[in-house]
Amino acid sequence: MSQNDHEQFAQQLSELRHGIDELDTQLIDILAKRAELTSKVGEVKAKTGMPIYVPEREAQMLEKRQEQAAERGVSGSLIEDLMRRIMRESYHTQNNRYRCINPGIKRVVVIGGAGALGKVFVGLFERSGYNVEIFEKDDWSRADSLFAEASLVLVSVPINLTVDVVAKLNSLPEDCILADITSIKHKPLDAMMQAHKGPVVGLHPMFGPDAPGMIKQVVVVCHGRGASHYSWLLGQMQTWGATLFEVTAQEHDKAMAFIQVMRHFNTFVYGAHLAGENPNLNLLTQLSSPIYRLELAMVGRLFAQSGQLYADIIFNNPENFLLLKRFHQRFGEALSILDKGEKAEFIRQFNEIGEWFGDYAKTCLIDSKRLLLKADDDQMLRT
Repeated sequence: MSQNDHEQFAQQLSELRHGIDELDTQLIDILAKRAELTSKVGEVKAKTGMPIYVPEREAQMLEKRQEQAAERGVSGSLIEDLMRRIMRESYHTQNNRYRCINPGIKRVVVIGGAGALGKVFVGLFERSGYNVEIFEKDDWSRADSLFAEASLVLVSVPINLTVDVVAKLNSLPEDCILADITSIKHKPLDAMMQAHKGPVVGLHPMFGPDAPGMIKQVVVVCHGRGASHYSWLLGQMQTWGATLFEVTAQEHDKAMAFIQVMRHFNTFVYGAHLAGENPNLNLLTQLSSPIYRLELAMVGRLFAQSGQLYADIIFNNPENFLLLKRFHQRFGEALSILDKGEKAEFIRQFNEIGEWFGDYAKTCLIDSKRLLLKADDDQMLRT
């Protein structure tokens, strides 16, 4: 290639890049205008009490945009990714204020409201126009005056303290709602039912304090007593964007044994094994594919948090130990297959387990591919 050709190509490339830069600038301007509109949508929803997240509207919008993309030869999956990210940002611009479902509420007291998850609820109640008081461990001297006007007392304290704190709440107003947001439900709900004669409900937000709000988040509801009295609270959470899932406390804790206890304990043991073997973590991440880097990140994430929290979850119920012992037994049985060199038996069991998972396994494969692509796009898993 001659020097003249090189200069021509460089000039052509520069012009094309300039055109792309101009289009990118237009995209930013369009997104800014869109944000202004979604903010106004949020104001209307706050006045009318409409929920921030409307699944039907989102589904219709995605379908329409993908059809428009196909007509123009643009990848439908690209548009879906872009629209989901744009809509997620839109939800956050809409959640500055919410409609107050029950203006007659005198006071909401959040015990542990200065904690990480407690702050999330305090913020949501305040943005909905409720009078909110934060109650911490040094506030028991003024408990009578705070609770006297309370319409809702929400307990948001560590698991190991919940039952003891609830036991002190035996003089709440009879019409006051007593609720908790602990990740176990049977013991706290039973304690609340014994301590308080009024409305009682157990809640488990299936998200952590990093979540900016409740939009698209699941909150488990375990009914206690007086559901008609706390129906406004459930409605308020739906206005915040939450999806409510109702189960008994026993069903909840049994499910959490698999969702939380097994997962956390397995991760703990994996971390302990890594620490004992002492491999070079940097080398492991460099040599790993995205999915293994993600798995390693989930292990590391556990140990960046409170050991007390995970100990409380795992040690809460003796039945959890039985489940873990059965897991240990099956691990040993699987290991014996390796010891005996029975590859055919391994494959047989592998296929049998795959049949048990059924179509869910295929769904997981598709979902995990999408997750890994997005994570890689965001450079979340790159070193």
